[in-house]
Amino acid sequence: MTNPKESPDSAPHDNAPADAGNADELETLSRQLAEAETGLAGMRETLLRERADLENQRKRMQRDLEQSLKFANEKLLRDLLPVYDGLESGLAVETADVASMREGLNLTLKSLLKIAENNGMQQIDPVGQSLDPERHHAVSMVDAPGSAPGTVVSVMQKGYVLNGRLLRPALVSVARES
Repeated sequence: MTNPKESPDSAPHDNAPADAGNADELETLSRQLAEAETGLAGMRETLLRERADLENQRKRMQRDLEQSLKFANEKLLRDLLPVYDGLESGLAVETADVASMREGLNLTLKSLLKIAENNGMQQIDPVGQSLDPERHHAVSMVDAPGSAPGTVVSVMQKGYVLNGRLLRPALVSVARES
């Protein structure tokens, strides 16, 4: 009896072309795998390089930020040096009378206020204005004939604003209702 899987027409030499086809297909697949592995290795290398570049950039930005914070006041302090020099010169004068000392202090104050303005700071001097609780701190209410109630009549301490943000409110006296 013959095996149904074996046909009388098939001979053992008929498997040779099928084996050659499998070998060609195996060689093609091996070549494709090798190419894919090479490409993957290249991508891994690129990824590692990109990660290293990002880490270096992050460190550089952190260092730059630290430097800018460390020296943020450099311009302001450089601008203040002439004021410092003026005060030292004024204190070095031994024979100055009160009027010249007062004049020197006034010039120094003007110089200091100019530097502050150049750096975005403004004074709040609200005499004659209505009380603004956002910018003024009322410390007393006084009788002030001729002033509307709620109006600032005197300033005990000027307030300051830096680039639109309140640094310190002005301490004021306000006219009360008569």
